[in-house]
Amino acid sequence: MARVVTGSRWTAIAGYALVGAATQLVWLNFAGVTTVAAARYGVSESAIGWLAQVFPLLYVVLAIPCGLILDRWFRAGLIAGAVLTALGACVRLIGDDFGWLLAGQIIASIAQPLVLNAVTGITGHYLAEKDRPTGIAVGTASIFFGMVIAFLLSAVFTTASSLPTMLAVAAVFCVVAALLLIVALRKQGPFEMGRHRPDRGALRVAWGDPLIRRLCVLAIFPFGVFVAMSTFAQALLEPAGVSGGTASTILLVNVIAGVLGCAVIPILVVRRRAESALLVVSLSCTAAACVLLALAPGVVTGFAAITLIGFLLLPALPIVLELVERRTGEAEGTAAGLIWMAGNLGGLLVAVVVGLLVDHPSAAFLVMAAIALIAVPGARALRRPIAELRALSQS
Repeated sequence: MARVVTGSRWTAIAGYALVGAATQLVWLNFAGVTTVAAARYGVSESAIGWLAQVFPLLYVVLAIPCGLILDRWFRAGLIAGAVLTALGACVRLIGDDFGWLLAGQIIASIAQPLVLNAVTGITGHYLAEKDRPTGIAVGTASIFFGMVIAFLLSAVFTTASSLPTMLAVAAVFCVVAALLLIVALRKQGPFEMGRHRPDRGALRVAWGDPLIRRLCVLAIFPFGVFVAMSTFAQALLEPAGVSGGTASTILLVNVIAGVLGCAVIPILVVRRRAESALLVVSLSCTAAACVLLALAPGVVTGFAAITLIGFLLLPALPIVLELVERRTGEAEGTAAGLIWMAGNLGGLLVAVVVGLLVDHPSAAFLVMAAIALIAVPGARALRRPIAELRALSQS
C-alpha cells in the first residue's frame, strides 16, 4: 500500500535559504570594498573585480552539468554545494594574500550552480504542491538577501585592516548554514518517493519543452538589465552629482526592495493567475524607470527608479522558476540550470554593452530601457501556455 504524504517540511526550505544566502555573500563580499581590498592585497581593482566575475563565468559553464547532478542525486548534490560554499569561504582565511582569496572564490563559484539550481527541486521534494510557490519565493528572496548581507558587511568593515574579520564572519555564516542544511536533509523528502530521476535524458526533457525554451530566452532580458544596473549604476549616476556612497545606498535599497518583492509578489500573482501580466508590468515599468534615469538623473530619481526596478523586476525570477517546477518536475534541476545559465549569460552580455557606454549615461540607460521593452511581447505571449499548463496540472 502506497504511503500517503501530506505535510510540508519547512525546515529544509529554511536550511536551503541560509545556504542560498551564503553563496551570494561569498560572491559579493568585496563589492563594496574594492579599493581597500586592492590596497591590502597589492593588486589592481580589476583583479579584485575578478573575485566576483568568476561566479557568472563559471555558472554559464557549469549550469547544465550541475543541473544533471541534482536531477540524478538531489540531496547529495545540494549538500555538496553547501559544503563547497563553506569550504571556499574558509580557504580564503588560510593566507592573507590574493592567491588564497581567488582559490576560495573559485571553489565557492563551483558550488553556486549546485545550490541555486536546486531552488525548484527543494520545494518539489519537501513541500506539498500548494506550498511550492511560497517555497520558491522564500528560496529566491533568500538568495537576494545574501546580497544585502554582503553589502552590510562591506559597510561595517570598511578598512583594509578589518577585511580578515569580514571574511571570518562570512566563513562562520557559511559553515553554520551548511551544517543546518545537512541536518535538515538527513531524511528523504516526503514528496521524493515515486519521482522519476532521469539521467542523460534530463537535458533532452528540459530543452525539448517549448515553454522552457521560451522562458530561457525571456530570462536573458530582466537578468541582463538587473546585472548591468547593479554593476554600473554608480558610474552612470556620478555625472549627475550622485556620490559613490549615495549610489551604494541606492543599490542596497534596490536589493532590499527586491527581497520584499520576491517574498510577496509571486505568491499573490500565482494565486490570481496573473504570471504573464506581472512580467509585462515589471518589464514595462523597468523600461519607464530607465527612461526616467536617462532624462532626469539624480539622487531622487535614482532612489525612486532603481528601487522600483528592484521591487518589480527581481520577482520575475521566482515566477519563472515556479513555472519551471510545474512544467518539468522530473528534470527541474536541469531546467532551473537552463534558466540560471540564460540569466547569467544575459547579465554578461548586457553588462558588456552598458560598460561600453559608461561615459554616455543617457545612452546606457536608454539601451537598458530598450532591452526591457524587447521582452514585453514575449512575456505577453506566455499567457496562453501558462493557462494550458494550469489546466493540465488541474486535470
